[in-house]
Amino acid sequence: MASKEKLWSETSMLVGGELIDAADGRTFENVNPATEEVLGVTADAGRGEMAAAIAAARNAFDATEWSTDVKFRVHCLRQLQEGLDRHREELRALTVAEAGVPVSLTKGPHLDAAIALATWVIELTERYEWERDHGVSASGSHRFVRREPVGVVAAITPWNAPMQINLAKVVPALAAGNTVILKPAPDTPWTATAVGRIVAEETDLPAGVFNVVPTSDNAVAQLLAEDPRVDMISFTGSTATGRRLMAAAAGTVKKVFLELGGKSASVIFDDADMARAARAGLGIVWHAGQGCAINTRLVVQRGCYDGVLAALTGALAAIPYGDPTDQKTVMGPLISQTQRGRVLGYIERGVAEGARLVTGGGRPERLPTGWFVEPTVFADVDPGATIAQQEIFGPVLTVIPFGDEDEAVAIANNSIYGLAGEVNSGDADRARRVARRIRAGSVNVNGGQYYGPDMPFGGYKQSGVGREMGVPGFEEYLETKVVAYGP
Repeated sequence: MASKEKLWSETSMLVGGELIDAADGRTFENVNPATEEVLGVTADAGRGEMAAAIAAARNAFDATEWSTDVKFRVHCLRQLQEGLDRHREELRALTVAEAGVPVSLTKGPHLDAAIALATWVIELTERYEWERDHGVSASGSHRFVRREPVGVVAAITPWNAPMQINLAKVVPALAAGNTVILKPAPDTPWTATAVGRIVAEETDLPAGVFNVVPTSDNAVAQLLAEDPRVDMISFTGSTATGRRLMAAAAGTVKKVFLELGGKSASVIFDDADMARAARAGLGIVWHAGQGCAINTRLVVQRGCYDGVLAALTGALAAIPYGDPTDQKTVMGPLISQTQRGRVLGYIERGVAEGARLVTGGGRPERLPTGWFVEPTVFADVDPGATIAQQEIFGPVLTVIPFGDEDEAVAIANNSIYGLAGEVNSGDADRARRVARRIRAGSVNVNGGQYYGPDMPFGGYKQSGVGREMGVPGFEEYLETKVVAYGP
């Protein structure tokens, strides 16, 4: 692990083109979840700094050519992408240190794929059709459909995949011509403030186009939803917080994008490839289960139930977990002591409600320091049980048996969420049929992988509103205008 001296400890916020501290000198601590050591502090924005950021973003949108000059936007975003690439290894160390992400995962969505996403968005911006000719109507009017930026976008991001989600919001929003205020989670501020410094020192983005405002105060963050100068909220986080933001934004009827919770199901039929099926439950160790799209319910046909369960528990026993700086580590810690307590509480609830604890269930004795929880599997879980219905956001898997196809689909859809899912079956037609019946935004079939910068990501039901990434994700940050010229 990089030493504290070598770690990029970016403590300042970016407001109106200037890197500043909080006016009253307030800070909050940034803590390493694997060691419980304080990495350093971050400027803690108050209402004054947030108001200044909103004013700067509003002025930059209204008074500069940022919203209309596509060529200049591409130039600036390419500078940002190049800056991210130059600082890739520093950002990697930051991500591991403050989020507890195993360094091996930063080779994918947690960093490298996030930078690749920026490249994809830049290329899309260059070829995007900003105005389309719809011809002359019967009345003789010549009509065009234009796509224009929404305005000031507030991007509110979580701690579980900070670099990926920061860039998945900020880059498309800027590319579309919006100005942006990024409010990162207080658990992972430096992955956002570092991007702020790159923008300030290594790009030509005009002052106020991009602002980074870390704060430990939820009331300060809520100003983004309430202020009429903000045109759109783009939020990723819990469903409960999403509901509150949506209600707060209703007062000004601003556009809201929400990517919220999940309780995704992986359906395994007894004719599936058993080796692949057994791996289906291993997603709970990916970043210690701290991912909204992880398949945390394994729905297994009774004919292969015992075999899948045995193979799964055997595979989990071999998973290396612990120090996230070790290249061999697959699972690191939970983000905080609070989150660990929450996850352990769900495990206790599962036992109390009668689920069978197969493996795990507590804190690993060999890791007394750090906020770790053992990979945990519950079998014979009632589909309506608390641990089968609520998002735990930890390394906990519920295994549920089923009989036929209809029952499998009913269990998979028995959730307020609909973010992702998976189907494994030797019958390709059945696998496709079940995938179509599952009410979720993304479904993998027989080893398929949906993730990519060109693929829209989001959910049905209470998993959110709208899509992130891909062309639909880019267009979330655009308005549609019809212009008709008379004969």
